[in-house]
Amino acid sequence: MVFNFDLLFHDAASKAAEPAPERTDPYSVSEVTAMVKSALELSLPHRLLVAGEISNFKAHSSGHVYLTLKDGRSELSCVMWRSQAGKLKFRPDDGMEVVATGRVDVYERSGRYQLYVQRLEPRGIGALELAFRQLVEKLRDEGLFDPSRKVAIPPFPRRIAIVTSPTGAAIADMVRTLRRRFPAIEVFIVPARVQGDGAAAEIAEAVRLVNRQSESLGGVDTLIVARGGGSLEDLWAFNEEVVARAIASSAIPVISGVGHETDVTVSDMVADVRAATPTAAAELAVPVLADLLDRLAQLSMILRRTVVRDHARGEERLTALLRRRALGDPYFPVRQREQAVDESSYRMHRAVEGIMRRSRLRLETGRGTMQRHAPHVKLSRAGTALSDAAYRMGRAWERTITDRSRRLQEALRSVEMNSPVHAVRAARASLRQIIYLMNVGIRHRLTNDGTALQHAGERLAALGHESVLKRGYSITRVKGAGGRILRSSGEVQDGDKILTQLAEGEVHSVVVNQRQLELFDKDKQAGSKGHGEKESDV
Repeated sequence: MVFNFDLLFHDAASKAAEPAPERTDPYSVSEVTAMVKSALELSLPHRLLVAGEISNFKAHSSGHVYLTLKDGRSELSCVMWRSQAGKLKFRPDDGMEVVATGRVDVYERSGRYQLYVQRLEPRGIGALELAFRQLVEKLRDEGLFDPSRKVAIPPFPRRIAIVTSPTGAAIADMVRTLRRRFPAIEVFIVPARVQGDGAAAEIAEAVRLVNRQSESLGGVDTLIVARGGGSLEDLWAFNEEVVARAIASSAIPVISGVGHETDVTVSDMVADVRAATPTAAAELAVPVLADLLDRLAQLSMILRRTVVRDHARGEERLTALLRRRALGDPYFPVRQREQAVDESSYRMHRAVEGIMRRSRLRLETGRGTMQRHAPHVKLSRAGTALSDAAYRMGRAWERTITDRSRRLQEALRSVEMNSPVHAVRAARASLRQIIYLMNVGIRHRLTNDGTALQHAGERLAALGHESVLKRGYSITRVKGAGGRILRSSGEVQDGDKILTQLAEGEVHSVVVNQRQLELFDKDKQAGSKGHGEKESDV
């Protein structure tokens, strides 16, 4: 605590030197407290700067702040009213070294003196710098600076919204840059104060407004939050938590261009892209149309060359394919098979002729031998065997020719039958049959289910208690106790209130003579035809 001790001691000594008025009656507590309060007001400076460590910090729901300043030997109770506490840029906490500015006064209700703080500053570091560090640490812990949550800026935006002051020099530079780089862009200027009290709330509301009205504006592709350079105090609106959270929750990609290149704000950290200046933000938002047109012309030329080259290569491949015999003449494989059959037939003829020639040679040789030996019987048998062999070989040759021809015809029929036309026709016929069967089954099932539902409803209505009541029966319950149903007269006592439900309406009764009900039940069980009456108070 810093104040003028000499002045305090001088005033106290001068007052002590004056003769105190004698008073025989005692002072009240309120009077003593008022005297102390008056002495403090006269003795202490109206404005004190007190340095100490915060302890017992408490932010009340009313908005007032209560804390204790202490050093190595003493403690001082402090209070900061809501009007001053709302202007704090940082978050006070226990253990923090601060300098409090205010006046000492007496809280008369408890009779203690306390410091009424009008201003609170952190010791050794500025309040704005401390508030900036505290907010950065808080938002970093929540993941608002995480690169994974940030999105890319659209490379070719159609509409851009700018949240800034409409009267500053920054907006003129930004619009000029946007028009120069990309004349086709549509720019919406959302006015908001960028410094002073209430500026942060206006900036946050402007960001939220652009997100709400994006569809009605035709779809905003990029949002720029910007202002020109200035001191830390001038740029402080972009370090407020309300602005940071509005930017973080924006569904539209946000570029932050605040101050100069050396200025770094919380908005820069939360935004999807940070620009060094407002003009740099405009340059990041749109490409250069002339460069795009040049690149487009280059790509168009490359594409044209590629198409021409690919067309030439395709034409060469098509010509090479058409030169293939299989594509030019589909019956070429069949003719090859026919040629193979012809060759097989020719070889068979040659084989038969060779056999016949060799047989004739052997026959001539045998005939000479037989003539020399005159074996008439053996000659006759050999001739018969030769004839049989010749016949069998002829038959075998005919069967081979027939089999090869049959196989060739089957191959031709298989090629024709495997055509996709037949498969499509069969699939269509099968699909029509399936649809017909499904429709018949669904109608049959719906008819059966409707009939079953109607029968169930009729049985439910017949078994319901309403139908039983309509046949002359009634239901009697005890009032209260959950509406318990009575099944015996022994379940009630005199004075119990009961409720009898009829087919139409209800009867409220009071049990007067429970004994008479028991006799009635006994007579009923004995088969008596007499009807006892239950006295009731309806």
